Amino acid sequence: MADMPSSRVQEVNISQEMRSSFLDYAMSVIVSRAIPDVRDGLKPVHRRILYAMNDLGMTPDKAYKKSARIVGEVIGKYHPHGDAAVYETMVRMAQDFSYRYMLVDGHGNFGSIDGDPAAAMRYTEARMSKISMELLRDINKDTIDYKDNYDGSEKEPEVLPSRFPNLLVNGSSGIAVGMATNIPPHQLGEVIDGILALSKNPDITISELMEYIPGPDFPTAGLIMGRRGIRRAYETGRGSITLRAKAEIETKSNGKEAIIITEIPYQVNKAKLIEKIAELARDKRIDGITDLRDESDRRGMRIVIEVRKDANANVLLNNLYKHTALQTSFGINLLALVDGQPKVLNLKQCLHYYLEHQKVVIRRRTEFDLRKAEARAHILEGLRIALDHIDEIINLIRSSQTTDIARQGLMERFSLSEKQAQAILDMRLQRLTGLEREKIEEEYQNLIRLIAELKAILADEEKVLQIIRDELLEIKERFNDKRRTAIMDSGVDEIEDEDLIPEENIVISLTHNGYIKRLPLSTYKSQKRGGRGIQGMGTNENDFVEHLITTSTHDTILFFTNKGKVYKTKGYEIPELGRTAKGIPIINVLGIEKDEWINTMIAVEEYHENWYLVFTTKHGITKRTPLREYAHIRTNGLIALTLRENDELISVKLTDGNQDIVIGTKNGMMIRFKETEVRSMGRTSTGVKGITLDDDDEVIGMELLHDGEEVLIVTRNGYGKRTHEAEYRIQGRGGKGLRTCRITPKNGPLVAIKTISGEEDIMLMTAGGVLIRMDVQDISRTGRNAQGVKLIRLDEDEYVATVAVVEKEESDKEEDQETEE
Repeated sequence: MADMPSSRVQEVNISQEMRSSFLDYAMSVIVSRAIPDVRDGLKPVHRRILYAMNDLGMTPDKAYKKSARIVGEVIGKYHPHGDAAVYETMVRMAQDFSYRYMLVDGHGNFGSIDGDPAAAMRYTEARMSKISMELLRDINKDTIDYKDNYDGSEKEPEVLPSRFPNLLVNGSSGIAVGMATNIPPHQLGEVIDGILALSKNPDITISELMEYIPGPDFPTAGLIMGRRGIRRAYETGRGSITLRAKAEIETKSNGKEAIIITEIPYQVNKAKLIEKIAELARDKRIDGITDLRDESDRRGMRIVIEVRKDANANVLLNNLYKHTALQTSFGINLLALVDGQPKVLNLKQCLHYYLEHQKVVIRRRTEFDLRKAEARAHILEGLRIALDHIDEIINLIRSSQTTDIARQGLMERFSLSEKQAQAILDMRLQRLTGLEREKIEEEYQNLIRLIAELKAILADEEKVLQIIRDELLEIKERFNDKRRTAIMDSGVDEIEDEDLIPEENIVISLTHNGYIKRLPLSTYKSQKRGGRGIQGMGTNENDFVEHLITTSTHDTILFFTNKGKVYKTKGYEIPELGRTAKGIPIINVLGIEKDEWINTMIAVEEYHENWYLVFTTKHGITKRTPLREYAHIRTNGLIALTLRENDELISVKLTDGNQDIVIGTKNGMMIRFKETEVRSMGRTSTGVKGITLDDDDEVIGMELLHDGEEVLIVTRNGYGKRTHEAEYRIQGRGGKGLRTCRITPKNGPLVAIKTISGEEDIMLMTAGGVLIRMDVQDISRTGRNAQGVKLIRLDEDEYVATVAVVEKEESDKEEDQETEE
């Protein structure tokens, strides 16, 4: 180093040199390797492969040629990188599960969706596909610019003419330095329709464009869940969509179910997917799979997952969506090179830049054709002059010593250009025939019309746009196919726990001391009136079941407290415990305060727009509020209504806004009035008087009553009766009502009023936890003033605490008949 001449040593700042060198490297990767051009949607390697194949004449109408020959041409002339990289790129261009519209027509083993690699390039053959020819059409008409290759010995195109919008149609993905692109493929006809719409209306919005281009269309089909991610990506250039496999549940003749998967998400390896499913089943992380087979063949994909007879196929499928690649996310990043600079583009910009590129291509092609036509017309003008003066020209040529003298003489005598004079000298004698003279004249007149037409095109941008439209429609007519990927209107940002829980009817019980649990409805069996019942819940001597509702595991349960607050949870979030279990404290499920307790439960399937909640308090106050005001309830609860001093909330009902309300009291009074007599109020309002009470009376229940129904009442001592609704006339809100039951020491005060159609079962729960289920038809129908008949035999000091109406179970009814026989 010491002997080296100082002129060869250059001192540089290492920090500055690293910064400069890294930026140079980064830009080289971005521009020359990883990011596609917005105009033709190709990276340099794809462009070079297609250009080399076109140069070699490997068109769709020619025989296949060895892939190794193509790769050698590409790396030898244009792409100074490894042959493996070039071959792998070409392989992807020939895979129908990688490209929406394949650009290479492969012959041989080009890999599979199971991840099998392609055969070596010496074994496979390829040629250009028909649609890839459209990317290069008119490339010889000076439509694009060329640049030097890596060693300056060849020229290669900077971009292809691209007769169709390849960037969106086939998509692209690549990781550069500091940025990445991930453009999904689209359906050809839809993208062309979007460009046509943009060409006619430059002010079109992205929402309007989405009427033509609803979303990506993947070669492996599948389902896109929801449109929100698509819209975000199209509007901002970045977004994420959820892809799902297409799966159907089939029921076999033996009653067992099977999940049939016929389409999987884009870029998912089928073999690894099946391996993952098998692993989950083997490790018991997903239970219920009895067999797993891949029945795919050349006719299509078919993965069969057989489900155990006692397992729920829908729940199993949701678990597979959650734990396997049957559901994946595709992050859209519309990054492309615009004038050599990487830019994130929205949908309209992608179409705009392609349209501008096509305008340039059409103009340059038109200018090329115009130059060619004008040059030919120029020659023909000389030939026409020659034909008009043929004898003089022949004499001039015969008298000339050399060709140069003859050419010069023609130019001077007839004011011809050098090219015209040369064309006359080159003219064959057969052109002097009458027919040939007519052909020259006809060709000349056609060229004059063509030149005028070409000039008109160049002078009018609308004509340029119309040519683009016509050519795009021609492409659409030739290559358009059906959309493969279905877009589902309801999206799934993620699979909720609810999707993993089977939907079933359940009974939720809550004790006076605040213990809650759920049980399957099928646990309870119908018994005849007067039976002893079954032990439905274990309680201690100071506790009893106070609330009992039937609902579904997927419904929302609203809990209303004595303080007028409301809490919510899902049915499946309440723990399922054994029939005799006491339950768990409600404070472990809801965030209620120490000095409040639940006194009403109601199940809500969905928050309908025109539905209401009707409230009734112990002091007879009634309120009506739209259900939607209770759609968003915080974890620490929400004020459901404002209570007056010493009042409590007794009952809440869902209505459609046009129901009859009945309110019953402890002393046997009941009033019936139209719901509309209670005006709609805000969530925190107090309400109005629903019924006027005696001093020692209080409300024990509120129900909705329909024409033809019956009123069921149950007393504390286990007596009950049915009375037809016609015996309760409609009155004005706020009155004392009518007597619905004669209260005596024998039957005791009312504990419940229910409205029934006569086709239900009822469930009675005693304070000691004994539960009995019976058919309401087994209960006598009597008048308003009767005291009722005995429904359940009670031990001393025991009393009825809760009554619930449930749907009749046919199987239970049949069992009862068999027992009687």
